[in-house]
Amino acid sequence: MTTHKVNIAEKLAGFTEQWAPHRIARFNDYEVKTAKLQGEFVWHSHEDTDELFLVISGTLTIRLRDGDVVLGPGEMYVVPRGVEHCPAADEETAILLFEPAGTTNTGTAGGPRTRPPVDA
Repeated sequence: MTTHKVNIAEKLAGFTEQWAPHRIARFNDYEVKTAKLQGEFVWHSHEDTDELFLVISGTLTIRLRDGDVVLGPGEMYVVPRGVEHCPAADEETAILLFEPAGTTNTGTAGGPRTRPPVDA
C-alpha cells in the first residue's frame, strides 16, 4: 500500500456491503480495516491475536460468554486472544479493526461469512 492520508468517512462511503472488511492501511505487520455491520456475526475466536474494535458510528455490541460490551462512537474494546466473541449491531454500524495482517474475520469458526479483506 502507498503511504498517504486516509479519510475514513470517504472510505466508508465507498462501499455498502456489510460484514466485508476493507483494508485502509497497513503498519508493521498490522492492518487497519473498516467495515459496516448490521445484525449478528458468528461466534468465533482468534487463537493467536487480540482484536481491536473502534466504533466510528452506530452501536456495536460485542457478545462475550461472560457478558456483553456495548460500544458507541469513539469507543473501543480489545478482545483478548482466544476469547470467544460475537459482534452484533441492531442498526448499521461503522467500525475500524486493528489486527495482524492475515487475520481471518471469522477466526476459528470459518464458514460462509469468511471474507478476505479488500483494499479500499
